[in-house]
Amino acid sequence: MDVIPVIDLMGGEVVHARKGERAAYAPIQSRIATGSGPLAIVGALMGLAPFRRLYVADIDAIRGGRGHDGTIQAIQAAHPDVEIWVDRGETDVESLTDRRADGETSVIGTESFEDSRTLSHALRASGGVLSLDHDAAEPIGPQEIHRDPSLWPRRVIVMTLARVGAGEGPDVARLAEIVAKAGGREVYAAGGVRGPADLAMLAAMGVAGALVASALHDGRISPKELQALLEA
Repeated sequence: MDVIPVIDLMGGEVVHARKGERAAYAPIQSRIATGSGPLAIVGALMGLAPFRRLYVADIDAIRGGRGHDGTIQAIQAAHPDVEIWVDRGETDVESLTDRRADGETSVIGTESFEDSRTLSHALRASGGVLSLDHDAAEPIGPQEIHRDPSLWPRRVIVMTLARVGAGEGPDVARLAEIVAKAGGREVYAAGGVRGPADLAMLAAMGVAGALVASALHDGRISPKELQALLEA
């Protein structure tokens, strides 16, 4: 079971994401680090366990503003053995191709696209990870991508924005539906993980990994538990 820590970047700081209400995100308050500086937060997270991956949501870039490329490069330089998955809401094929050539793993989120053809081009250009984004009620973005697993890459995130930071538990029904039709692809859960019991349940469902933030910062998942999960 892979556990992937998450940071959300906004205004040069790591912020606490909650239910996709991005305008209300505030600087994170963590038990494992002082302040909200990205390098300090990532260093503290990496001190918990030998994580293989880190998920970065560049909120400013997703909202159409100036992103955090320099900060992300500094994080990668400080942790060269960690694969960083970056969601910038990027849709431009040329930019995604360049980032792939630079060794970056882009996250292609359905919320950023209006049609499946453009999204498919972005996936091919990036060679990245697809994020099937959902709100509380329904899928977000091109419906064809959500329905047709033949359009999915090897790694797929099931992102339920309404559960991010809410402590309400994973979106089990939706995850079960997507795992059932994923055809052996790696499915990652995002949103709602509360602790080790949720992670064990997800593993039993066939979920390859989970994106986690709050439960790491407030200590609901201990370093010992993380080590056991990563080894398993």
